[in-house]
Amino acid sequence: MVERYERQVVMPEVGAAGQARLGRSRVLVVGAGGLGSAVLLYLAAAGVGVLGIADDDTVALSNLNRQILYVTDDLGQSKAHTAARRVKALNPDISTMPYAHRVLRGNGPALVRQYDLVVESADDLETKRLVNALCVEAGIPLVWASVTRFEGQMGVYTPGNACRACLFPVLPEPGTYPSAAALGIVGAAAGVMGSLEAVEALKVLLEAGAVLTNRLLLWDGLRTSFDLVSFERHADCPACGGWCGGTAKRRMGTGGGPE
Repeated sequence: MVERYERQVVMPEVGAAGQARLGRSRVLVVGAGGLGSAVLLYLAAAGVGVLGIADDDTVALSNLNRQILYVTDDLGQSKAHTAARRVKALNPDISTMPYAHRVLRGNGPALVRQYDLVVESADDLETKRLVNALCVEAGIPLVWASVTRFEGQMGVYTPGNACRACLFPVLPEPGTYPSAAALGIVGAAAGVMGSLEAVEALKVLLEAGAVLTNRLLLWDGLRTSFDLVSFERHADCPACGGWCGGTAKRRMGTGGGPE
């Protein structure tokens, strides 16, 4: 046990107390695709005690350029259950809770409230919007990200701060925005953003460093650049509006990217 975590326990931000805290933590990862693969592997490796894995999809051949949790022999298998087996193989000390169904308005509230933190790694805007709303309603921190092609974006919601819907208040009608298949994605780009999600999740759990609240991280892999955009909770936000005034300093359209 000590040897497994020695590289992070030696750090002052973690230590023995922080490692024990991670072991008591419960994190729900919504989406076990490109982003979720990196998130789940790194949170499992870090020793997060319970990992919930929500994904209703099965493994397809087109997933394998970026969804590094899976191998060719997994084709046709449930992503949630396959991911649970793979991260348990990496770290038998943790517990996994696979949910091979879609997170919906009906089942989402009870599911989210079982966890200390949610990491949203979904590939559609409807799920991203719903998970944000569920976390706001439950007062549970949320790490969210999206990635397409060679670029990605990420933010963190913590209770009392701006949420994802403050940036992206309008949900496009289904079918009016490009699909993941149409946009394309470099597999390593999903790894970059998923790894960053894992880092932010660990910071939230450990209460370490400056968490990415009220800021949007924009990564451009073609330019090898990171940009931060500050924003505030919006009085008209459909998820958290009415708590306080304020106007986003820069609006980013409808929000987006799959994966």
